[in-house]
Amino acid sequence: MIKPVTHVLFDMDGLLLNTEDLYTVAFQNIVSQYGKDYTFNLKLKLMGSQAHETAQTIVSELELPITPEEFIHESKKQFEVLFPDTNVMPGAKKLIEHLHNKGIPLGLATSSSEESYHLKVDKHHQALFSLLPYKTFGSSDPNVKNGKPHPDIFLVAASKFPEKPQAEQCLVFEDAVNGVKAARAAGMQVVMVPDPRVDKSLTKEATIVLQSLEHFKPEIFGLPPFED
Repeated sequence: MIKPVTHVLFDMDGLLLNTEDLYTVAFQNIVSQYGKDYTFNLKLKLMGSQAHETAQTIVSELELPITPEEFIHESKKQFEVLFPDTNVMPGAKKLIEHLHNKGIPLGLATSSSEESYHLKVDKHHQALFSLLPYKTFGSSDPNVKNGKPHPDIFLVAASKFPEKPQAEQCLVFEDAVNGVKAARAAGMQVVMVPDPRVDKSLTKEATIVLQSLEHFKPEIFGLPPFED
């Protein structure tokens, strides 16, 4: 049953920015040096994870002859090249600007580090992301003890709103299965915009599933509708 909400939290990678595609390129560039493939099934396990969790899993699953720390070091070199030219996903700008203009409190809850966030946003997207004033960076925030699918990041993110909303008053937007699980574990409703390759059976925990943010109707959750 869908209930009205007052506050909104957005994931970033793969939802607001096309960075999930860029992570795939970066990680494949690294693992191919060792004759390995970064498969979509492995990516599915990792979407929403913090940096150290991602590195540990990739090194372990692909049996790479490097440490997780070395993988993170190599990743950062890839990111510096790839991330400055990210693109905003369809519908994201319109939705954020609409909710901001209607006075809905907005926050960002990303597993990315603060350093990674600035690489992705500073060159082209500062104005848009300034409309999400309450930001939580999972890989940098000591209060986020566990990455998604644990609820930590969304509980920490919600606590940053001055109004201190209850969990059920918050709506989360996510693209990743782990992110949906995290939002549900936090007691929040969640709109999922999955990669089209994600099996439908993995999207069942979401409150609603959309092909694109362009299809979101705010009034379903008691938010001000678009004025077309």
